[in-house]
Amino acid sequence: MRRRLGLSMTAAALLMSSSLASHAASEVNIYSYRQPFLIEPLLQAFTEETGIRTNLIFAKKGLETRIKAEGEFSPADLLLSTDVGRLQAAKNQGIAQPVSSEILHQNIPARFRDETDQWFGLTTRARVVYASNERVADTEITYEDLADPKWKGRICTRSGQHDYTIGLIASMIVNDGEEATKTWLEGVKANLARRPTGDDRAQVKAVYAGECDIALGNTYYMGKMQTNDKEPEQKEWAKSVRILFPNSKDRGTHVNISGMMLTKYAPNKDNAIKLMEFLSSAKAQQIYAEGNFEYPVRQDIEPSELVKSWGSLTPDAVALGKIADARQKASELVDIVDFDAGAR
Repeated sequence: MRRRLGLSMTAAALLMSSSLASHAASEVNIYSYRQPFLIEPLLQAFTEETGIRTNLIFAKKGLETRIKAEGEFSPADLLLSTDVGRLQAAKNQGIAQPVSSEILHQNIPARFRDETDQWFGLTTRARVVYASNERVADTEITYEDLADPKWKGRICTRSGQHDYTIGLIASMIVNDGEEATKTWLEGVKANLARRPTGDDRAQVKAVYAGECDIALGNTYYMGKMQTNDKEPEQKEWAKSVRILFPNSKDRGTHVNISGMMLTKYAPNKDNAIKLMEFLSSAKAQQIYAEGNFEYPVRQDIEPSELVKSWGSLTPDAVALGKIADARQKASELVDIVDFDAGAR
């Protein structure tokens, strides 16, 4: 039966370390940026199928630093992350090891895994435009269009330094070049309706309130709003917009991933690889598709009916590793153009 450790990071790590000798043959230890409720069904299915128990530690930040500090004594076998930038940063810190697995190579497209096999994507989410149903007639758009003066005072987005925004800007650098991206970013800034603030749902709320006409956000937030029975006002926000998939007719829409990596000193390496392979399986990908409002990384698994109702996604074919490598330059451009100051 799967156990979740609801303890402090230090206490949890000590507890897992003390139990490794007696349980190594039947456990796998996971450090996760993915919220427990999102992955619990997957871990339960893995345990039922293999008999291997999973121990989970969740945190919003600092897991890479912790694994590095723990060194060869780290109890962590697997790191689950919500952004390719975090996965690449963890790789650069030297806390991962490559995984040679025909199953992972077969199930996960090359553009969604590290070229040295140190991280692997599990699900994708698209960075899209939420457009007002009342005030926007456009049925298609490109990211480049966001710098068009026609959108002056009409765009909302979160901070330029947020991981999601940095990922998009990095993709623009890879596709259009650094100088063109700087000019583009200046144009988007000039079109902002307000200073960048809030999360993705806050951008949709702003469109609903008439503060802006279009906003940038991740696709899965639409699902979160459409099914939010605890805060039904979010359903109204969702009804006020529709999703436009930028660049659908040329290079495709920018996507990011949730993903995984095997830690350098994984004490339960074989069990961890079994879990990695399970998470890429058709069974697990279907669970992801139905529960998380994300797109399966496997091309042979359909998104949920709700996700398909938003329209057809054509993902950018650029390897995410190239986008991850451009993130530092993207962050620098955000500061150079003073993006978070908003239009002046």
